[in-house]
Amino acid sequence: MADAAELDFYASQGRMTDPGRYGALFDGLPTDIADLAQVVQGLVLHEHWSSAYGVTLAPERRAQAHLRSVEAMLETMMALDDRPLTEARDLETRLIGNCRDFSLLAAAMLRHQGAPARPRCGFGTYFDSGRLVDHWVCECWDASEGRWRLVDAQIDAFQASRLKPDFDVLDTPRDRFVIAGDAWVQARSGRLDPKLCGIMDMWGLWFIGGNVIRDAAALAKMEMLPWDSWGAMVEPDEESSPRDLAFLDAVAAQTIDPDSAPAVRRLYERDERLRVPPMIFNAILNRTEVV
Repeated sequence: MADAAELDFYASQGRMTDPGRYGALFDGLPTDIADLAQVVQGLVLHEHWSSAYGVTLAPERRAQAHLRSVEAMLETMMALDDRPLTEARDLETRLIGNCRDFSLLAAAMLRHQGAPARPRCGFGTYFDSGRLVDHWVCECWDASEGRWRLVDAQIDAFQASRLKPDFDVLDTPRDRFVIAGDAWVQARSGRLDPKLCGIMDMWGLWFIGGNVIRDAAALAKMEMLPWDSWGAMVEPDEESSPRDLAFLDAVAAQTIDPDSAPAVRRLYERDERLRVPPMIFNAILNRTEVV
């Protein structure tokens, strides 16, 4: 059971979720999670789903997926379409993003309302049968049931018609969205083939380890891009050192229990292998960037 201090921590904005000078745009948004998810879905177009919606993305539109903060996202959204956020954008004027961005926006909107929420990094089992695909969801506090609930704010009616999930995406079971730490523990114990975890041409234990670090940073309210690299992350198919493997074992074990976040944050604060530095490496753009 989460304590009051933990809930207060996740009910306030972090560096990435803070809407900054665009905070007023969040006033008056729906409080019901289903309605709020629909708002997010009307603002963002997933870059890897764009062709399924019949949209061809120009390079300058794809570049929007590299925006890290909600404030920067809102600035771009309003430049494209300055109507209230509750009015769904045309596909051609939606912000281009990915699963992390749907989750980040949902968390930012909930935190603006004083509701505890946090993006989580891990793997979805409902995109490619038999594989665990790199994915983010928003973990929200359900006060009525006293538990953390996984909400996939990305899956709209169109995607649901393609994926046909056999569960409520607004209360995703933890064996359908697998927290990165859980995937790591299963892979290290031999219960899961790590080569089934990843995305596109990137699969394996090295990828799971990167997501463990991203998830730990997200629990510390530093929700980085899915391709940002730092600390104990390794290159594709590179093996972590025995010391780092033991470290990731410890981090992963702490992240699995939704109520163990304070322990993860303590690890994050004291170890540079987890902590986001001032400069990170954007693996897609192949360059170092200021956070």
